[in-house]
Amino acid sequence: MTATALQVSDLTYREALRHALAGELERDPDVLLLGEDIGAYGGIYKVTDGLRQRFGPHRVLDTPISESGFVGAAIGAAMTGKRPVVELMFMDFSLVAADQLLNQAAKMRYLSGDQWQVPLTVRTQQGVGAGTAAQHSQCLEALFMHVPGFAVALPAFPADAKGLLSTAIRMDSPALVIEHKALYGQRGPVPDQAFEIPFGQANVVRRGSDVTLVSYSRSVHTCLDAARALAADGISAEVIDLRTLVPLDLTTVLESVTRTQRLAVVHEAHRNCGPGAEIAARVMEQAWDILRAPVHRVCGLDIPVPYAEPLEAAWLPGAEDVRRAAHKLMDNRPGERGGRDDVHT
Repeated sequence: MTATALQVSDLTYREALRHALAGELERDPDVLLLGEDIGAYGGIYKVTDGLRQRFGPHRVLDTPISESGFVGAAIGAAMTGKRPVVELMFMDFSLVAADQLLNQAAKMRYLSGDQWQVPLTVRTQQGVGAGTAAQHSQCLEALFMHVPGFAVALPAFPADAKGLLSTAIRMDSPALVIEHKALYGQRGPVPDQAFEIPFGQANVVRRGSDVTLVSYSRSVHTCLDAARALAADGISAEVIDLRTLVPLDLTTVLESVTRTQRLAVVHEAHRNCGPGAEIAARVMEQAWDILRAPVHRVCGLDIPVPYAEPLEAAWLPGAEDVRRAAHKLMDNRPGERGGRDDVHT
């Protein structure tokens, strides 16, 4: 049964995630949750609120402030038959557990010749715009794209948050679900019943014919805002929500680019070695003769995220930055370096 055929409720992104967790805890007794303040407090973003009371402290475990410790414990639990879901309070803290995640969880199935499976799900959140500064705002998805072993999802809408998280928990290999701190209050239709969204299946959220805008997470909404502004300019923009970066649905991107012949990739992560660089390279390798202009990237600046609100706003790529990039693509000329118009592109 498809998600669109199910009865739906209007839920927030936060509630949709909670529904996924509750559904998987109910469905499979081997699912358990671990993380800092996720039990009695319900998580700092209240995603796990009420789950400890419903499923008990043996299924929803509050951990010490030691990411390396409880991620390591979760890996061991996964290798011995459990399906742990770890919450890292901020994406930045994945670096504290980098050895456990990238050298143990990501590689164990390969190193053991497929004798050890690691059905581990890591939930965390990232993103700019809440004044959380340089150590609590980083977008590190490119790191997990670079090191093989993790499937990586970044849902932009409540329904995707539920469907992708459910899929991740049911995987027999490590999966990373990266939420955005600015999306938790966003509302949208979410199927009431359990359902899964396959990883590696992008979603065309707006059809267009002149330029393709590819993004994920909160930046999808930035692209939609830009597409509406571009429509007033007489430019038809197609917006693709990748939903997952590993696996990457390049087929949907190439199908769109074949029609529009122009591409901009938009994300909050740093421009230098960011996901947009990989996507641009793959598209230019496979569709160079189709493109009418170089692929543009609209990204976060290559400096630490500032704390001060005006500086943070200047750091963050916005709809106007995307609009300018689309106009450059339509002009069929490379972006010129220098000047405020080119800071993000």
